Amino acid sequence: MSSILFITSTRIGDCILSTGLYRRLAETRPDARITVACGPLGAPVFRAAPNLERIIVVAKSPTGHRGHWLRLWREVAPVRWDLVVDLRGSALAYLLRARERRVHRGESAEPVHKVVELARVLGLDPPPSPVFWLDDQARGEADALLGADPRPILALAPAAAVANKAWDPLRFAEAADRLTGEGGVLAGARTVVLGGPGDAGAAAPVLERLGPARSISGVGLFDMPAAAAAVSRASLYLGADSGLGHAAAAVGCATLSLFGPTDERRYAPWGPKVQVVRAGPDMESLTVDRVVKAAEEFLG
Repeated sequence: MSSILFITSTRIGDCILSTGLYRRLAETRPDARITVACGPLGAPVFRAAPNLERIIVVAKSPTGHRGHWLRLWREVAPVRWDLVVDLRGSALAYLLRARERRVHRGESAEPVHKVVELARVLGLDPPPSPVFWLDDQARGEADALLGADPRPILALAPAAAVANKAWDPLRFAEAADRLTGEGGVLAGARTVVLGGPGDAGAAAPVLERLGPARSISGVGLFDMPAAAAAVSRASLYLGADSGLGHAAAAVGCATLSLFGPTDERRYAPWGPKVQVVRAGPDMESLTVDRVVKAAEEFLG
């Protein structure tokens, strides 16, 4: 049995983009036990991952000091690792006893997608696609909210973690109304609105416009695995640039992602059913007409 240390990101989206590498390691080294080191938000991404030994949560100090690296070193230094994969590009990999080390060397100068860039760490071409492992707990929580209603589902995430990535919630509400209303490409669909505990304000216009007969609120109810399980039942996911958009693509849902200041060439969700609508540097310039048309063409 071999031991692998897999050091990945503090951010949810980057953790999801790294799951293809993890899966390839688990497939090619089936006897390996893998320890994941990641941030608190990303830890649930790996909860149901195969070959998982443990998850070490690496919480950054609120003062900005780098004491989290020392704490991680203390956790992993006693082990003699067969392989250390460090996607953070830190010096930690060189301070551990390891037969083999693979370290990310930093962002490419050219606009290469993060999935391609990470695949180079293990010399993989083509790059392995991200995956989101759904366990019975996640599926059960999603099913409890969505029930057995046979109507199609529009999964909507109207909030964004960073203000300049957010689209106006009133526009999300109008887009959802047009997509699921009479004559819409998802006519008759229910809209499940997803987000964290702090996203109630962004969700309110959607829930008010559609009403309880056409919408379901999952805001503040789900962790990331349960939210991903809910999205896996949807016909379309619509949201701004966020971790949930990466999860939607990873579970195979048709994903329409709205991008503004972030370069989608590097950070768009990765999967066989992904479409990006670029707003330009200012999300305010993105109209409802453009989003609805993109959804119609995407699903059509």
